[in-house]
Amino acid sequence: MHDIRTIRDNPAAFDAALSRRGFDAAADHLLALDEKRRSLISEAQAGQARRNEASKAIGAAKAKGDEQAAQALMTEVAELKQRLPALEAEEKAASEELNAALATIPNLPMGDVPEGEDEDDNALIATHGDKPDFSFAPKEHDELGPPLGLDFETGAAMSGARFTLVRGAAARLHRALGQFMLDTLAGEHGFEQVVPPLLVRDEAVFGTGQLPKFSEDLFRTTDGRWLIPTAEVSLTNIVRDHIWGEEELPMRFAALTPCFRSEAGAAGRDTRGYIRQHQFEKVEMVSVVTPEASEDEHERMTVCAEDILTRLDLPFRRMKLCTGDMGFTAARTYDLEVWLPGQDRYREISSVSTCTDFQARRMNARFRREGEKTTRFVHTLNGSGLAVGRTLVAVLENYQQADGSVSVPVALRPYLKGLDRLEPAA
Repeated sequence: MHDIRTIRDNPAAFDAALSRRGFDAAADHLLALDEKRRSLISEAQAGQARRNEASKAIGAAKAKGDEQAAQALMTEVAELKQRLPALEAEEKAASEELNAALATIPNLPMGDVPEGEDEDDNALIATHGDKPDFSFAPKEHDELGPPLGLDFETGAAMSGARFTLVRGAAARLHRALGQFMLDTLAGEHGFEQVVPPLLVRDEAVFGTGQLPKFSEDLFRTTDGRWLIPTAEVSLTNIVRDHIWGEEELPMRFAALTPCFRSEAGAAGRDTRGYIRQHQFEKVEMVSVVTPEASEDEHERMTVCAEDILTRLDLPFRRMKLCTGDMGFTAARTYDLEVWLPGQDRYREISSVSTCTDFQARRMNARFRREGEKTTRFVHTLNGSGLAVGRTLVAVLENYQQADGSVSVPVALRPYLKGLDRLEPAA
């Protein structure tokens, strides 16, 4: 959510930043709504002040014996008594109209975000690790996976497209990856482990920006709750509607949860295999910091995600997303893309975003410095550390052997009781 005062102070800069994201100018419309709201507030305040003044004057007029003046004042007070509730209702409606308009406008990009329309315009920041050199033609995971337990047919028969049953060796690898990621973030990087709710209310998904514009990307239950598309929703909402002491920041949370996405905008994309599912597991990182710390925290969180890929010895690269490819709440996003030799391309495995105070305003999450009476909005950041299913795909493709088996990354072997190879079923 944007601060209308900032827009009021520099509407041209606001529209210029929106234009970088491919959005039409909005400042004039927003300021017109704001002016209507402020005018109604002023009228209501003036009316209340006049009502109080006239009420006091009635007694003075009666004391002087001026009944005509007293009657005129009583008539005025009666009219104001009727008008003021209507003004309050109009002001409330005007405020709701302004907030509804603000709620549909994305965060503004930081100055270093490259301009562009889609993923083709993203900027390469760095490449890490060496791509594996195979003596055979590497297979894609949807061919490697079934003998190891990726049961696409049963999952689809049970639940429909974009659902997979994971069994046997693949299930063991999947569990090991999730626990390894969570242990690394909590044990090595200071994130507090959290087991959050998977069902949340409207205000939670509004706070992190999925509502009102992206409801079609979510699943909703019969009682009106939402299945989380990522643990970002639950973890970030830990700080909603609260004023924290500066000494309590930073807060860093991590959770391994199922995630649920309708993939409404992904028709025809990744219909084969395990890349794009309606249900998947992901380890999510969320940080809540002061504005001064958010720049360093963005880099820190990205390095935390990179560390997991490095420990798994998976080749990857860091990309800075362009203005047209960033998410709604992000001011800057780094994507980590892992190399998939079967596909002969890099694929996104983590997105790490700084949202500045955009989500905090929607959630009313603030902090107070010691000795100050005023409060400020916190800054929130989120990122994948990592998407478990996509990491499983990366391990299968990068560690595949000519006989269809898969070597287990050294970092995962303690989680598999020392097992160093996954063998395909006969």
